[in-house]
Amino acid sequence: MNKRVLIPLTILSLASQIACTPTRVGDQVALNSPASWHHAPTAQTAETADLKTWWQGFGDPLLNELIDKALAANHDLKIATARVREANAMVTVAEAALYPSLDFSLSGGREKRIDRIVGVPSGQGIKLITPTADAVSGGLAARWETDLFGGRHLEAEAAAAQAEGSKEGLHAAQVGLLAQVATNYLELRGVQQRTGILQSNIALQRERLRTLQVFHKAGLANEADIARQQTLLHGTEAALPVLANAGQKLIHRLGVLLGEPPENLEQRLAFAGPLPKQAPAMPNLLPADLLAQRPDLRLAQTEVSAAAASLGSARADLYPKLVLSASGGLGALAVGGFPSLADSVYALGTGLSAPIFNAGRIRAHIAAADARLDQVATNYEKTFLLALEDVENAFVAHRSATDSLGQLTAAETSAEKAYRLVDALYQRGVGDYLAVLDAQRSKLAVSDERTKAETAAGVAMVSIYRAFGGGWMFDSAINKASIW
Repeated sequence: MNKRVLIPLTILSLASQIACTPTRVGDQVALNSPASWHHAPTAQTAETADLKTWWQGFGDPLLNELIDKALAANHDLKIATARVREANAMVTVAEAALYPSLDFSLSGGREKRIDRIVGVPSGQGIKLITPTADAVSGGLAARWETDLFGGRHLEAEAAAAQAEGSKEGLHAAQVGLLAQVATNYLELRGVQQRTGILQSNIALQRERLRTLQVFHKAGLANEADIARQQTLLHGTEAALPVLANAGQKLIHRLGVLLGEPPENLEQRLAFAGPLPKQAPAMPNLLPADLLAQRPDLRLAQTEVSAAAASLGSARADLYPKLVLSASGGLGALAVGGFPSLADSVYALGTGLSAPIFNAGRIRAHIAAADARLDQVATNYEKTFLLALEDVENAFVAHRSATDSLGQLTAAETSAEKAYRLVDALYQRGVGDYLAVLDAQRSKLAVSDERTKAETAAGVAMVSIYRAFGGGWMFDSAINKASIW
């Protein structure tokens, strides 16, 4: 090849590999992060919170087992994992455009055409015939579009950012799943504990009704007292199927979260278990730490990176494109009874194209990509504000629940003391049996409220860990290392 042609091509080829990317767009979004939390607990424990396995802080083996099963079999996680595989495959597709393509071809055939007439000697002179031609050819063809202005590299970067986003989507699904399993489990235990309290209350009210009926026969109570007690008893009994319905729904929901038919867990969870008596330590993270910990924020950041790379790739379409091609092979042709022809063939070429007129298509594509970048950047800012709101709301809910729990625990202690005093008077013969039953009923009512507050406090702690993005890790099928 002429050196005057070969040297410029070589320079262009090298430049395409070392050239900068003049169309690259920055993907940094400035976020105004507060220095501290407004509603965080003032007293932090010395215990270090484990964000990775925070649910183990409840000290409930059955909860740990349910979460392990959910992580292994939940359908949302399986769908998210498949999306990660799909996105990783698309990265390979995008990166393949950076390299030359090499194709092998082989063709052959036989043809007889009317426009191919030859004359051959014969006993009667020259005879015109249409011979049959056999042709065979094969070889290799290479083509490479050199990435002079980085458009292909930016397309690959956009695909890689989208793949990272799919991983963050998997992490977000894990965070949500853990919170749902723990929340439903705690609420189930709360409902079961309240059901036991309600059953004790019903038995107590039945005893009070029986006592009133005895007193009525002795002339110590009237029918109005019995009617009022019957009304109270029926109203209390009406709450029992409501709690049973709530418990069944929670069991069914846990079954779906664990990837099982809803009824599979009924035998395992139908027995009344206690609420966990301990809770995980309070996380001690700053607002800025959310950017690294919350998967939805990490996902929003990858969307910004992908949009910025796509914008740069769209801008690269304004510049010329250089294509290098080469092909070579062997070909053979045999016509009639003539000697066959065979020879090697090759071709080397370059092509340069540049946009001149396209009715504004490229500019419109750039404008659309720029608008997309503005959208995802604004969404990133909004997602951060929502994350801050999420954490602050979780802190407020936890403080409210723990304050209520403290007051109701004190009230339960007072109700227990009142019951013992009334019972002591009755045992000495100076008190009324109905007063003893009323004191028991008051104590059970306070115990029911205290159970609701205890459940709310546990659920609020779960919400705090969910708000901080606790519990996610790379799936072993994607990456063996756990990443924070």
